[in-house]
Amino acid sequence: MRKMFEPQLPLLQRWIDKPHALEYKLMSQVLDDACDAVQAVYACLMRQGQRADRGRATLTAEQVLRILVVKQLENLSYEQLEFALADSSTFRTFCRLPQGLTPTKSVLHRCLKGLDEACLQLVHQAVLSVGLNDGIESGDRMRADCTCTETNIHAPFDSSLLWDSCRVLTRLTHRARMVGGVTLPFTDHSRKAKHHALAIRNAKTQEQRTSLYIELLALTRQAIDEARRMAAALLEFPPAEPSAKWEARQVVEQMDHYVPLAQKVIDQTHRRVNLGQTVAANDKVVSIFEPHTDIIIKDRRDTVFGHKLCLSEGGSGLIIDVVVEQGNPADSTLAVRTVERAQKLTGMVFRKVAFDGGFASHANVKAIKQLGVEQVAFSKGRGLTAEQMTGSARNYQKLRNFRAGIEATISWLKRCFGLRRCPWRGLSSFKSYVLASVVSANVLVIARKRLEVASRKVALAA
Repeated sequence: MRKMFEPQLPLLQRWIDKPHALEYKLMSQVLDDACDAVQAVYACLMRQGQRADRGRATLTAEQVLRILVVKQLENLSYEQLEFALADSSTFRTFCRLPQGLTPTKSVLHRCLKGLDEACLQLVHQAVLSVGLNDGIESGDRMRADCTCTETNIHAPFDSSLLWDSCRVLTRLTHRARMVGGVTLPFTDHSRKAKHHALAIRNAKTQEQRTSLYIELLALTRQAIDEARRMAAALLEFPPAEPSAKWEARQVVEQMDHYVPLAQKVIDQTHRRVNLGQTVAANDKVVSIFEPHTDIIIKDRRDTVFGHKLCLSEGGSGLIIDVVVEQGNPADSTLAVRTVERAQKLTGMVFRKVAFDGGFASHANVKAIKQLGVEQVAFSKGRGLTAEQMTGSARNYQKLRNFRAGIEATISWLKRCFGLRRCPWRGLSSFKSYVLASVVSANVLVIARKRLEVASRKVALAA
């Protein structure tokens, strides 16, 4: 049974007199004002088959949303989150957990992972509306930049990818034999594959490395062949017991998922090692567990395995929008879209916008000014003069200095909200995780702005 709110708030819970607790008290008020956010969470959870009128009581939609904010704000794992909710009176008061209710990590994982991208986008809009209603944003200035968030993968060496493929397919083949009772002959090559992968990393010469790669490729091909034979046997002779039949179907689906990925790893390794070819980034598989991972090269300096994010921020520090990009598009192709999305989300026409130098182009200046923007500044002109962008060198310098502030915001999101590396699996979960971090950051920004206003009033009254 799922409820939107708990009709009776927990008794005998109060906020302690500490600065951190005061921030959480103000954040609680922000979420109270964002009523549409709770409704979006409730609708999303109900779409998963949960009934509102029967079954055992579970976390309300309001509690799930507040727990998500705590997790991202404190950058906690599910184990740490379970302990924090059981131990901290501040967290329990903020999440409105009644006495005796301490959700386990499995319940927390199921509830939080159930919030999809569409749901959290609505939550983001609801929280953003609260900030706009408070008058935090004046519509004067906006800045945008791109960054990268890593997926939770290891370094994508071809040898380690081949070993991953071999051991996963071997494990699935073992499971298929146990579930379906298939008696086909089978040889476990995972240990040998591991030894070859380690030997490749420690090889002294290129000849040794190539020879080991050839053997490792052969072992991985054998693992693929045996997985295919076992999957065919399960489909031809499925188990009679319903539970075993269901498990056999799950095994076959996983084999169908991993076999093509393993084949791609074999192909790219063969092309690189045996044929001496260069494999394009778009054709590479850098993880069989997170195959959606992109290869992002940042200004010919660092290589990041994850996804590119395009962030826009208002002059108040409120994050207006975040987009998880597909691949590694040029920044210059994102400038106009970023301004359009920011205007749509806020209903404001920003007078001044500032971007990194990678966004610069004559076409972008013209297109953005046609949207009603008066001044457009890029940190590097790339052939554009200050007069063309902002009308004067003084205006350009001010706006250029303002743009540098988004670097601090990006650093803050990565250090304090877990945006450096996403631990959630799958592309959809990756996007949800990013939005959850942005929502939590905005709730804190609004709360701190309200604290500033209250402190200013107290100072004036004194």
